[in-house]
Amino acid sequence: MQLQRGKIASVAAEQGVGAGIVRRVILTLIVLSTDVAWTSCLHAQGGHLTQGGLVWGRVAPDSQVTLDGEALTVQVDGTVVAGFGRDAASSAELVVSGAMPCHQILHIRPREYAVQRVEGVPRKTVRPSPEHMARIRREQILINAARARRLDRPDLMTAALAGFQWPAIGPISGVYGSQRYYNGSPGRPHYGVDVAMPTGTPVVAPAPGVVTLAEPDLFYSGGTVFLDHGYGFSSAFLHMSQVEVTVGQELAAGDKIGEIGSTGRSTGAHLDWRMNWRDRRIDPQLLAPPMPEPVPTLSAGSGAAESSAPDVPNP
Repeated sequence: MQLQRGKIASVAAEQGVGAGIVRRVILTLIVLSTDVAWTSCLHAQGGHLTQGGLVWGRVAPDSQVTLDGEALTVQVDGTVVAGFGRDAASSAELVVSGAMPCHQILHIRPREYAVQRVEGVPRKTVRPSPEHMARIRREQILINAARARRLDRPDLMTAALAGFQWPAIGPISGVYGSQRYYNGSPGRPHYGVDVAMPTGTPVVAPAPGVVTLAEPDLFYSGGTVFLDHGYGFSSAFLHMSQVEVTVGQELAAGDKIGEIGSTGRSTGAHLDWRMNWRDRRIDPQLLAPPMPEPVPTLSAGSGAAESSAPDVPNP
């Protein structure tokens, strides 16, 4: 990466490009570069072998694959997908059984996460009352049921792995993994990427999927939609002012899901976009292209007053 960085800086100097733009280009290359050779046991196809990353590859269709003893789904065409949570361990054991057995220790790259401080959050959402806790428990049953559904759709998974689009275009005001403090008290890490735009801005499907949850007003996440991309891989869209889809509806990339808002546990209008692989929280920004220009990308701590919100524990 050092040689690549030097080359970029040299070209930029010749063209009279400012240092700030050079830094932005370098960051983009870091985010978009995929670990295409993340394993020698599979035909590796893409992804990021890092905390919050998703990787995928292909084996013979009759193979069995485990990661740290957990069985991975081998699709009809041999595609295998695995994800790593925010605090994943530094290594994982990959075992392939079948016609071409293989064993390998994968080395998961660690990440450093930003710290954000958010003030002015309503006290009832920081420390819910007993009545609100009863509501939260009822809503958690709905969320768990949506997560438990299994959708074996290789066509959806293939389309998702081919590339995501942004569900909304705007400044990025909150990033995956950041540790947030609300009114001075530490909260859970943030597991999504926040896009700050006015209430009413359309939210669209970033990839094909089937709606498994469509709730207009959950306590923590407000207007919430889950979109299943198949085999335990899904996206979630939080704090929307309008939900315009229903459970069971199949969406193509670009279909409207709803509109940005500030519902639930939120301090300003924004979309909180999240991803799950099974029970692991995945960083959507690792799978999305750079935010289209000319929209600027805000730093992890800026824009908090207008768009950041306390982390949502349930979706």
